[in-house]
Amino acid sequence: MFSCREDADQASIQEYDGPMTSSTNIHLVQSDSAIIRSDLKAPKQLEFANGNIEFPEGIEIQFFEKDGTLGTTMRADKGFYLKEQNLYKGMGDVKVKNLLKDQQLQTEEIFWNPNEKRIYTDKFVTIQERQTLFNGTGMEADESFSTYKLKNVRDSRTLLPGEGI
Repeated sequence: MFSCREDADQASIQEYDGPMTSSTNIHLVQSDSAIIRSDLKAPKQLEFANGNIEFPEGIEIQFFEKDGTLGTTMRADKGFYLKEQNLYKGMGDVKVKNLLKDQQLQTEEIFWNPNEKRIYTDKFVTIQERQTLFNGTGMEADESFSTYKLKNVRDSRTLLPGEGI
């Protein structure tokens, strides 16, 4: 490291590790053969030197079916993209909805692996499938949340009219 001052204490100089860029109103669309596959929206994005990205004000991702219809939505209070693992992470009040199968998931943390096209968590989850509510810890699903495996099921019950997550 170089300094204009000869008397500068090199040990006291700290390398900046904060965001390199900041963007607002992010809208990223991924398509294949002119058909939208996913649509990511976030009010704010911070990008770091290592390629990691933070969405400090929330993130919403929509997944589309092969015919182009909206099938699943995922939203979180805060989001991250971990470049080295090519992995998205949602935290806070996390909700996943499969609009076609009338399924919903609620948890405090979720991961989306776009390469493997799957979502998963090791945290406590509540899943509503039509009129049945399931609680457990840990879950794996395809990215559309069409099929899922709930690990360590704690309980399940039928919902009363007007109830839901």
